Amino acid sequence: MHTPLADRLRPSSLEEIAGQDHLVGSTGWVTRAIKGGRPLSILLWGPPGCGKTTLARLYAKAFDLPFVTFSAVFNGVADLKKLMKEAQETPLFRRQIMIFVDEIHRFNRAQQDAFLPFVEDGSLILVGATTENPSFALVSALLSRLRVLVLHPLSEEALLSLVERYEAASGPLPITPAAKEALASLSAGDARHLFNMIESLSLVPQDTIIDTPELLQFVQKRPAHYDKADDGHYNLISALHKAVRGSDPDAALYWLCRMLEGGEDPQFIARRMVRMASEDVGLADPQALELTLNAWRAYDQLGSPEGELALAQALIYLALAPKSNALYTAYGQARELASKTSSEAPPKIILNAPTKLMKNLGYGKGYIYDHDTKAGFSGQNYFPDGMERQEFYQPVERGFERDLKKRMDYFAKLRNLSQ
Repeated sequence: MHTPLADRLRPSSLEEIAGQDHLVGSTGWVTRAIKGGRPLSILLWGPPGCGKTTLARLYAKAFDLPFVTFSAVFNGVADLKKLMKEAQETPLFRRQIMIFVDEIHRFNRAQQDAFLPFVEDGSLILVGATTENPSFALVSALLSRLRVLVLHPLSEEALLSLVERYEAASGPLPITPAAKEALASLSAGDARHLFNMIESLSLVPQDTIIDTPELLQFVQKRPAHYDKADDGHYNLISALHKAVRGSDPDAALYWLCRMLEGGEDPQFIARRMVRMASEDVGLADPQALELTLNAWRAYDQLGSPEGELALAQALIYLALAPKSNALYTAYGQARELASKTSSEAPPKIILNAPTKLMKNLGYGKGYIYDHDTKAGFSGQNYFPDGMERQEFYQPVERGFERDLKKRMDYFAKLRNLSQ
């Protein structure tokens, strides 16, 4: 049976783990925990191919504990209870065992809860691994009993060290130094994908050395690590939004391309850009909303990839537009007050009185038709009777809102004169 190269070159000691010095270096958490001699339940959180499974195995080996692997597909609560019963009743077993659960976020709530009593009494050392944000993927009771250790994508330097390890064991790769660096870049931080590509280089004709242009004939770039339904989806759209808010068109373009490269639906991006136009630009540049909607329509008509350029055009406009969240803030304050005073009626002075009864009740009495005044402004109260006039909208001294602020000040002055 063929054993994948990634498994054959799996590190046999903590010192051989590449790119995670903050955990396995001389002062790393794992190193200190092992030296302390007390195994603790941990959760390894990081992207694919960063060494989570390897670190879990070496962690168990360091404490010389029975090591059992669980799968969300094949194992359930009954399997866990059976295993723990055997561990406690069989003399060959120590009382304490270690269970490794890869992709632990795939376990449902009941399965995760089943670990709690055994982790609590110390009979089970749980080592979980996940690519998803544990704050959302794990139940809080279990998460609170685990030490979360974050693993990083491997740097190109770390990936090149793995290439050197392979060459020391198996001989030089049939590629140029430049192609070797390209190989590390194509791995995108994933050691497993790097080793898969190295295995693909066995197809290179004998006595041939290939350069970077020929490399892609034998290997494939690692697909973007992006899940449209999970953490990456929200992290990248947040990065895009904040780059626009921070008036950085270059960073905004980068995150746009990262999302498109990962297969994100451009319609989702367009909807979020419309939100940016109102939330972060607002009335500082009213044209931003119109331009963004037009870009969305252009994408609807052209599709990908042609329509993506229209989104990029609107994105740069949004990033460089004057910013104001005065509209967003005013809407939020008004919405909050409206929810608290939903039973308040409009003041009678502005209510129509189509019937005699309503006239007798004072509907519309004293109302001033604004157009009949010299300034076209009556200054009447439009809030419910007994409620002080509110000031939600506070325009800033940027962009078009400079003019709106002048208008606000003008009407405030007239309102004071009319009272």
